[in-house]
Amino acid sequence: MMRSLFSGVSGLQNHQTRMDVIGNNISNVNTHGFKRNRVTFQDMFYQNLQGASRPTDTVGGVNPQQVGLGMNIAAIDTLHIQGSFQTTGVGTDLAISGTGFFVLNDRGTELFTRAGTFSLDRNGTMVNPGGMKVQGWMAQEIDGVQFLDTSRNIENIVIPVGAKDPARATTIVNFDSNLDKRMPEIAEGATYLEMRQATWSTQQRIYDAFGETHDLQVEFTRVPGVPNSWTVRVDVSPQNDIPTNTSVGLGELPPAAGGPEMFTLNFDNYGRLLNSIDAVGNESGAMGYVFMNVAFDVQSAYPEDDGAMVRQNLRLNLGTVGGLVNSITQFAERSSARIFEQDGHRMGYMENFNIDNNGIITGIFSNDTTRVLGQVAMASFPNQGGLEKTGNNNFRATSNSGLANIGASGVAGRGTMIAGTLEMSNVDMAEQFTDMIITQRGFQANSRTIQTSDQMLQEILNLR
Repeated sequence: MMRSLFSGVSGLQNHQTRMDVIGNNISNVNTHGFKRNRVTFQDMFYQNLQGASRPTDTVGGVNPQQVGLGMNIAAIDTLHIQGSFQTTGVGTDLAISGTGFFVLNDRGTELFTRAGTFSLDRNGTMVNPGGMKVQGWMAQEIDGVQFLDTSRNIENIVIPVGAKDPARATTIVNFDSNLDKRMPEIAEGATYLEMRQATWSTQQRIYDAFGETHDLQVEFTRVPGVPNSWTVRVDVSPQNDIPTNTSVGLGELPPAAGGPEMFTLNFDNYGRLLNSIDAVGNESGAMGYVFMNVAFDVQSAYPEDDGAMVRQNLRLNLGTVGGLVNSITQFAERSSARIFEQDGHRMGYMENFNIDNNGIITGIFSNDTTRVLGQVAMASFPNQGGLEKTGNNNFRATSNSGLANIGASGVAGRGTMIAGTLEMSNVDMAEQFTDMIITQRGFQANSRTIQTSDQMLQEILNLR
């Protein structure tokens, strides 16, 4: 009689636990990044009334006789199923499509979360609502170029909105497109208009080390009597009252002021770039690249220089020997040679930023430049079901989850990030209500077992 009472009690207790889990799931139906739990039951040990016996020549086999002693909880699992997405339009909101977790630093302790409700504090540090710092890698600048090294240890992500981007002098100017082979040569005694018609000119705004703008003017003119050769004249800010003393050359030292401002550009018989030659016969092209060094003067900004001129240097990249892409060519087609890229800019302030699917953060500056600032890290686990919930939408690694594999998103099975979006809870309300009904019925049935057992005990007490 007592066995049925204890079986009923175990059923009540464990169905109550299952109801607690269901209640927690339903209460977190709108919690971003929440992963629902599931309770599974198992029967408990048994009391053997009679063991099994094998068949003999005279009698058949007998099955064991057992009475169960109730049930208990087999597992309370966390179901890491993808939740639906909610678009918020907030740049720091992040969602993960696929497996993986964001990494947080809670005063030196690593925690993990799927809730990407991040923001920036007063120092520009990316944090979650509890102030835990989002982890990743900040970009490093080497020789003026930004690099991301995801093999380094993770660190706090800092987005310095409003920070300055210092002015950068133009050091490289890249050319492209075509010079028309049919362009007429300049005849002796030609008028100014005839000279202009025989010259192809292109201009590009460039910058000095102070962020001041200058006009780089490059003119191409056919060399009379020499096929496939062009005279190239370079001038910087020709409209300025104070001359910039532009000069070109290929020597080891930058061209000095007062030097030649013209060089020769040659093509082969197939219209492809061959070489460039400066005024003293130095030739470029032996290493496969055709270029020319340019130098010009700008007035110093330092009072102690008393208005002295400072020499600025840049390099005209005309293309590769025999190249067709990103190189100047000479075909019988209208001229279109142009400067398509230069690496200088004025000073600017960071006005905005965006985060791509790999978690790479790109700053957008008022000087029309962009710069990689950092990358948000992502973690994966051999057994994500083994993670321990710590509250506040966070998880902690355990001995059964395995060590966190931290790296860039989209690599080694880690999912991708979606900016301006949050992952919703994966709680299915219809499923939870159904489980609630089943749980209530199980609880009710077990209470009836206790009630009936009690009535049977009462009958025994009434015996005379």
